[in-house]
Amino acid sequence: MSTDTPVVYNFETLNVTRPKEFVVHVELNRPAKRNAQNKALYREMRECFAQLGVDPDCRAIVLSGAGKMFTSGIDLMDFASDLMQGDSDPGRRAAQIATFVRPLQESFTAIEQCLKPVIAAVHGGCIGGGVDMICACDIRYASQDAFFCVKEVDVGLAADLGTLQRFPRIVGNDSVVRELCYTARNFTADEAKSIGLLGRVLPDRDTLIDAAVAMAETIASKSPIAVQGTKRNLVYSRDRSVAEGLEYMITWNTAMLQSEDLMKAASAQMQKEKPVFSKL
Repeated sequence: MSTDTPVVYNFETLNVTRPKEFVVHVELNRPAKRNAQNKALYREMRECFAQLGVDPDCRAIVLSGAGKMFTSGIDLMDFASDLMQGDSDPGRRAAQIATFVRPLQESFTAIEQCLKPVIAAVHGGCIGGGVDMICACDIRYASQDAFFCVKEVDVGLAADLGTLQRFPRIVGNDSVVRELCYTARNFTADEAKSIGLLGRVLPDRDTLIDAAVAMAETIASKSPIAVQGTKRNLVYSRDRSVAEGLEYMITWNTAMLQSEDLMKAASAQMQKEKPVFSKL
C-alpha cells in the first residue's frame, strides 16, 4: 500500500473520512434506516477494517453513526429470505445457519483484530447488534441521549455476534450482565458508564464526536509500533492466563524493542520535544 497518497475509501453503507492526521472516522451511513445492519454493511465492515489495519495513514479510528442514532441493530427485513429458506433436514439446516452466522461474527471481530485502536462514539440508540459492535471496540464514549439494549431475546434468539462473549469481560458484573441480556431492557448512558461499558458520557453528539476525534488524535501521536503492540497483547492476554500473556509479551518485544520508535521517544523526551514517528 502506497505511503504517499492516503487511500480513499468508497463504501455503500459506510462513510470514511480523515478528520485529523492519521485519524480515520468510519460512520455507519444508513440514516434513513436508523443505520440498521444489512448484508452490505456486514460485508463492508469486514472489508473496511481489514484495509484500515494495513493503512499506513491510519493509526486510530473513530466509529460512529449518521442521523438520529448509532444503530437500530440487524436489518431483519434484509435477512428475511436467508432466515426463512433452507434445507428441510435439521442437520443440514443447522450447517447452513452456521455458515450464515460466522461471517456476521467476523464483521465485528474485524474491529477487534484491526491493530488500530477503535473508539466507538454512540449517540441515540445502540440496539441489538449495536452492542455486539461496540463491545469489539477499544474505547467507548456516548452522548447523554444514548441508550443501549441487548435486544435479541425479544426477537426469540440469544445474541450471537459477540455480546455474550465480550460484554461480561468489559462490565465485570455478572448479575448486571445477565439482567440486561435476559430482559432486553433499555439502559441509559449514565447506567452504561456506571457498569463500566463506557469511558465517558458527553452532552451531545457534536461534543461526543469532537471528544472521540481528540482522543484518536492523541493516540495517533504515539508510536504506532507501541500502540499496535499494546492492542495486540491486550486482546491476546484477555483470553489467556497471566503466565501465557507474559510469555507472549516477551516474544513480541524481542522484536519490537529494536524499533527506532524507542530511541525517538527517548530522545524527544530528553529534548522536551514532541516525537515524530515514521509510518508503519
